[in-house]
Amino acid sequence: MWSFRAWRRRRILARQPITPPTWAEVRRRLPLLDGLSDSEEQRLRERAVLFLHGKHLSARPGVELDAIDCLTLAAQAELPLLHLAELDWYQGFHEIVLYPDDFVSPQRHRDASGVVHEWDAAHSGEAWQQGPVILAWPGVQASGGWDGYNLVIHELAHKLDMLNGDANGLPPLHRSMRISDWASTMQSAYDAMNARLDADPHADSVIDAYAAENPAEFFAVTSEYFFSAPDLLVEAFPAVYAQLALFYRQDPLTRLQRLQRLQATHPDYRATSKDSQHTTNG
Repeated sequence: MWSFRAWRRRRILARQPITPPTWAEVRRRLPLLDGLSDSEEQRLRERAVLFLHGKHLSARPGVELDAIDCLTLAAQAELPLLHLAELDWYQGFHEIVLYPDDFVSPQRHRDASGVVHEWDAAHSGEAWQQGPVILAWPGVQASGGWDGYNLVIHELAHKLDMLNGDANGLPPLHRSMRISDWASTMQSAYDAMNARLDADPHADSVIDAYAAENPAEFFAVTSEYFFSAPDLLVEAFPAVYAQLALFYRQDPLTRLQRLQRLQATHPDYRATSKDSQHTTNG
């Protein structure tokens, strides 16, 4: 049966082909894509093209983008959706704004007593409900490795979270998942992290301490680690990894371990996981 959606998809892909040298450079910049199967890579390439067709990248003065820059960002944006049906998961926004550096953003918070606090804070990323995603370009450029940092995945995880309304750490789960399992797992890990940091604010944390900010940041940070340092996430919160594996329908840890075994026999192979922590404050 003829499908307008499928025809439109084919038309977009045919009009915006990716040359092998272009994709090779994208792959060189993104070690976290190492170990994907040929079919997964092909799907990711196509979805990256479709992402760029549907989203506008607005570069502020001081940011210069070429086609490879755009594809590198888009490939990271689409990696979390790689094994999910194409159901417009990134709905509700059409623009990604790229700043040349961290930016100052006004913050507003109402505390438990009803007092409203307002202040300005420097962020490297933000995602607004029914609004754009804002990214600092140096943070995007620093993303893509197996080091526990990925600004693109972090901020777009907020967008997935917002599909249910305000960001609260609960994205729309698949029918095969139980909200009670998700809620108890995430809340337990979040509470444990906060208890440890309350006892010792300077305690070493396997996972970036920014995850303890609130449940929305916990989901975004652990999603970031799920794809860019799955071994560290499993070390800290194995049950959280299991829930994210059910949600994203991927197993980056197995892929990383396979790459590490390959690296053990071929020392020049690049795939590693390093305990490097960054914060997006967004």
